[in-house]
Amino acid sequence: MVKPRVLLPLVSGHVPAGFPSPAENYIDTSIDLNEELIRHPASTFFLRVKGESMSNAGVLDGDLLIVDRSLDPQPGHIVIAVLDGAFTLKKLTFSKNIPYLEAEHPKYPPIDLRQYENVQIWGVAIYSIHSLNR
Repeated sequence: MVKPRVLLPLVSGHVPAGFPSPAENYIDTSIDLNEELIRHPASTFFLRVKGESMSNAGVLDGDLLIVDRSLDPQPGHIVIAVLDGAFTLKKLTFSKNIPYLEAEHPKYPPIDLRQYENVQIWGVAIYSIHSLNR
């Protein structure tokens, strides 16, 4: 079933995160969040985050993650990996040509991927959506 596009108002200009600027109180255009956030619809899915291991990367417990399975995982990407059948969310890194998955929280040590029989990088996280009013 094809769902209709949902266009949401986009206020023109940018909101300063530093010093205030005069308000621009008008709607410039509309955007479709699917077009804005999803490059490859056939290979993109949503996933809910559980845990704090990626909190220093801005990925928080309860966030809604947008994951693209068509992207080629590169060092530094935050990925969904399957390690011997168990899912995890970590940053892909290499040290001396050895692949690791690293948490973005000091409580969690790096994961040496050589210790697993079956490793799959299932997708690359492209956006994390979370409430600012938790």
